[in-house]
Amino acid sequence: MQQKISLKLLPSEAADDAAIKALIAKTTSKKLSAITGYFIHKKSIDARGKTIWVNLTVNAFIDEPFQQRESQQFNFKDVRGAEKKVVIIGAGPAGLFAALQLIELGVKPILLERGKDVRARRRDLAILNKEGIVNPDSNYCFGEGGAGTYSDGKLYTRSNKRGDIDRILNLFVYFGAEEKILYEAHPHIGTNKLPAIITAMRQKIEDCGGDFLFEKKVVDFILLNEKIKAVKTADGNLFEGNAFILATGHSAHDIFELLHSKKILVEAKPFALGVRVEHPQSLIDSAQYHCAPRGEYLPPAAYSLVQQVNGRGVFSFCMCPGGIIAPA
Repeated sequence: MQQKISLKLLPSEAADDAAIKALIAKTTSKKLSAITGYFIHKKSIDARGKTIWVNLTVNAFIDEPFQQRESQQFNFKDVRGAEKKVVIIGAGPAGLFAALQLIELGVKPILLERGKDVRARRRDLAILNKEGIVNPDSNYCFGEGGAGTYSDGKLYTRSNKRGDIDRILNLFVYFGAEEKILYEAHPHIGTNKLPAIITAMRQKIEDCGGDFLFEKKVVDFILLNEKIKAVKTADGNLFEGNAFILATGHSAHDIFELLHSKKILVEAKPFALGVRVEHPQSLIDSAQYHCAPRGEYLPPAAYSLVQQVNGRGVFSFCMCPGGIIAPA
């Protein structure tokens, strides 16, 4: 029998497999030996009271063999001989996930990225940080993975336009992220893991027959009857496609100017103003967890502030314990 159960544990208990199984047995009035295993559906921390609790929703296996969480399947097709091709400009999150979706649909993606791959990009960032020399096309904004490669990989949003979040999280797990991002209330991947995951995405795109080209800065759109037929890169090459996806991010100002010069409508998205304040982590831990130090079983505490002033809102940016302010 499988049963979905809600549990309330102390942080030390939530980190102890035996303690979780014992509470499952107690909650279901079963013998401990009947609990063959479990996997976590949801995990959150309740720090509202003096005692900190970890809330778990688990799928418990009782008197039947335990089975690991069923992983989501993806149907990545071989698109080498595909009739349709889509040119994607930009290899940040939008461009990468667009390419993967196209491959599942049997369409060949051609990604054009003005920057370099993760490894070469890292060298340019080292020069930027040590010597202050900026490569305009390979920096914190441009290159494989976009600005998100060095963003800590937070995977939650305040937006109501949420889309198929489960699919995206499962894709990250497929490419090497830890399974815990599927159930944590505020999941994040970690900057140390993102480069390898992004590289794995690129390798899958290439293995399926997609093209992934670096140092290909788009400088012109070739129009025919008010439709884009091809794009031109700075080295003079033309890339044709059945459709084109602009996934250039917020820093490719030259693309905005190009769109304007071609009389293509450009709409500004709403502008959000955020504030980030640097605090000692121990101060935030003490305020949120009501104790100091927080101990080994709790993550760094976080907070979020929102205020309306004269009809306009201001909010604090997401917490990034131990992070740096990157010029992205």
